[in-house]
Amino acid sequence: MTKAHTRKTLNLALQGGGAHGAFAWGVLDALLADPRIAIEGISGTSAGAMNAAVVAYGLAKGGSEGARQALAEFWQGIAAVARFSPLQPTPLDRWLGHGNMEFSPGWVAFDAVSRMVSPYQFNPLDMNPLADVLCSVVDFEWLADRCAHDVVKLFLCASNVCSGKIKVFQREEISSRAVLASACLPFLFKAVEIDGEHYWDGGYMGNPPIFPLIYGVTCPDVLIVQLNPIALERVPTTPREIADRVNTLSFNSSLMREMRAIAFVTRLLDDGCRELEGYKRLNLHAVEAERIFRDLGVSSKLNADRAFLEWLFDLGQARGREWLDAHVDDIGVRTTLDLDRFL
Repeated sequence: MTKAHTRKTLNLALQGGGAHGAFAWGVLDALLADPRIAIEGISGTSAGAMNAAVVAYGLAKGGSEGARQALAEFWQGIAAVARFSPLQPTPLDRWLGHGNMEFSPGWVAFDAVSRMVSPYQFNPLDMNPLADVLCSVVDFEWLADRCAHDVVKLFLCASNVCSGKIKVFQREEISSRAVLASACLPFLFKAVEIDGEHYWDGGYMGNPPIFPLIYGVTCPDVLIVQLNPIALERVPTTPREIADRVNTLSFNSSLMREMRAIAFVTRLLDDGCRELEGYKRLNLHAVEAERIFRDLGVSSKLNADRAFLEWLFDLGQARGREWLDAHVDDIGVRTTLDLDRFL
């Protein structure tokens, strides 16, 4: 096999971020469409867990093209069930080029009510339209069997409500409930019970967790698809800006801790520290649109309007292709992510 046709293997770490997961859909589509790329393992949280499960199922069922089709079907299904949602922010055509995406009246009303009434009161039947869409795309019994035999290496992160510990579902533990546990926002849904334990959104404990991609796979390259901005250009001053920053800090904190540890170990390895002989060296990469996500605001994470999702898909696809053009030859060779920003 010539060098031009050698496939490069990647592991994927998919952040959560609600509807912003459509950006990851675009990135994934670009990766899956590239014949030079092979995927060994996928770690995902919340919307990232949904993307991860759909990709893993599509890959196992029909290869890269099957995964692309499954992702498109999933996100089109999300848009279909969200058509009559009162929570949508300002329409996309009114937002583009005009700064922050605004709250809709419905979103403002819901946000206020959710601070006084829990989902155990306003949603006693625990209705979750995401479950129907997810199960219409993925046969989880079939997928769990493939994961149990490591045909697909899938790691889904949730937060144990009572113990405060991270839970990573894998192999035969993979199920629709595991995905819904990973994406369970406590102000929208009841905690998801699995084997007597209760779980909330995995973003509180690992968004996404990197450690399964250190110990559970052989490939040293991890591509993070980042949805939450890490840095801001100025201090937030309005109530909305402050709330948005609290959200991004909360959902980035676990990733920042892991990345600091990885950066520290990498520096020691580079310095020839003998005590770390045998430690696995990672090549870390990232695809992001940080400047754009700074402006979108937390309310847009609940905006599943078809035009918005397709706009995010196009953005992610473009960023994915840009990353491949710039860095495909770096896969398996070196880190392209600036680790100093995590120290």
